[in-house]
Parts: sequence; structure tokens; C-alpha cells
Amino acid sequence: MKHQKPVTPGSRQRVSLNYRELLTGDRPEKSLVSGGKRHVGRNSAGRITIRHKGGGHKRLFRDVDFYFLDKEGVPARVQSLEYDPARSGFIALLVYRDGDKRYALAPHGVKVGDEVVTAPKTVVKPGNRLELGNTPVGTFVYNIELKPRGGAKLVRSAGVFAEVVAHDAGYTLLKLPSTEIRRVSDHCYASVGSVSNPENHLVVISKAGRSRWLGIRPTVRGSAMNPVDHPHGGGEGRQGRGLRRAKSLWGKPTGKGQKSRTPKKYSNKFIVTRRIVGKKGKEK
Repeated sequence: MKHQKPVTPGSRQRVSLNYRELLTGDRPEKSLVSGGKRHVGRNSAGRITIRHKGGGHKRLFRDVDFYFLDKEGVPARVQSLEYDPARSGFIALLVYRDGDKRYALAPHGVKVGDEVVTAPKTVVKPGNRLELGNTPVGTFVYNIELKPRGGAKLVRSAGVFAEVVAHDAGYTLLKLPSTEIRRVSDHCYASVGSVSNPENHLVVISKAGRSRWLGIRPTVRGSAMNPVDHPHGGGEGRQGRGLRRAKSLWGKPTGKGQKSRTPKKYSNKFIVTRRIVGKKGKEK
């Protein structure tokens, strides 16, 4: 981590990553990047569906492969480790033996020159990708599919991993970063290891402007609003929320360890143990 000299108010508390030590590539692969308009939390009608997004620095989109459908059994060499503005983990530029180049989510500990492969059954080492049914119990995995050949959907943030807990009746039991234990088909692919950049949670933004560069707009507390704008609003002076349980802008339960999952969600049958919410879950 890099601690800034306190020469300005904005640099006084700043803690950032030392990218020169962590990354090797300074420019992205031209054939794998594209421009485009950022929708900053708006849907196709232009209405805001996700609040607190907007502005931010212009970005180039990196075409990261989460499927690997046509690369089974083809070894690849890590050519460079690069920064991706769209995600917290780093990405690796893979050069396959057939000459094709792809970006993939980089595992922690991988180095330039390492060889990785995607196959139903292969050596269990960081970066290799194999079916969960062939993964030993106790292995750390990331970039996990929910449906066979459906593309990686789970465990993709910086520094996180899931643990293979057991194999049972065609399913693999995974302990996810949220402490939830979930069943996933043995035929789903997952990458061995944990996602790169585990120090990402130590970064201190230090000033409001830097959040704006990242495309994050300010968040206003509900208790600072009027009653017409939020269930927590109103009251003379500084007030508590005046409610037993915290609510969102739309009156739905939120935060403070409350259950917010849809009771009859289709994927409930795959959850073996619900996640531990609140501070106890974070400590574990």
C-alpha cells in the first residue's frame, strides 16, 4: 500500500495501491477494448434504477472472458497483469497456444509466464479452471458458474474466494464469501485460487472528488430528509429514524441484519445454510 505525503488536505488520509509493483502492462490489448456510453444507473427509458451513480472518468471497456467455451484443453500463457476500471480485481492477458488472446480475471499469486488451462479435469493450481465435481474438498475457487457452460457469475470481486465443502448427489457444496453454503452442479466450471488484489479493501478514498472520479455520487441519509421523501425523515432537529426496523426509500426492510431475500425465490432450494448477517458474519 502507498501512503501519500500530507501535502494537501485531500492527500492527508489517502491510502492507495502501488500499481507499479502489482501490474506489468501499461496499455490494454487494442483488439480487446472498446468504447461506449456508460448508462450510470439508468434503464432503456432513461429513468434512474440504481441511485448514486453518475459522472466519473471516461473508461475503455475490456472484453473479459467468463465462458472459455471454445478453449477447453488449450493451454494459455499469462502475458501481462493489467488494471480494469470496471472491476476491483486485476485482469490477466492470456495468449493461447493457437495464437488467440483473451482477458481473464487474474488469480492471486499468478505471475507473467505462468501457464493455465481450462479442462473438465486438470491439475489443481491457481489459475487453472475445471469442473467442480473434480475439485478436491477444501480447495479455494472463484469465477464460479451457476449453470453448466453459462459463464462465471459468482465470486468475482477483489480478494474473495469460495471453499469447496463437500460433494453430494451430483452437486458441490460451496461456502461463499457471504458465509452462505450453496449447492452448485458438479458440471459447472470454477477457477482455482482467489481473486487478485486482496488489499483492495485497505484503499482509503480520502476525498469526495475522488469518489466522483469513480462515478459514485453522494448518498444522503434518510433521517436528514423530509417525511415526504423518506420513511426515516422528519422531526425537529437531529432525530433517530423513529422506527423499530430500518427501511429503504420504498419502505422495504434494509440493513441491520434484516432478511431481505424474496421468500419464494426459485434458487432457495440450492441454499443449504443461509448467510450470517450483521457483524458476526463479517468477523467470520
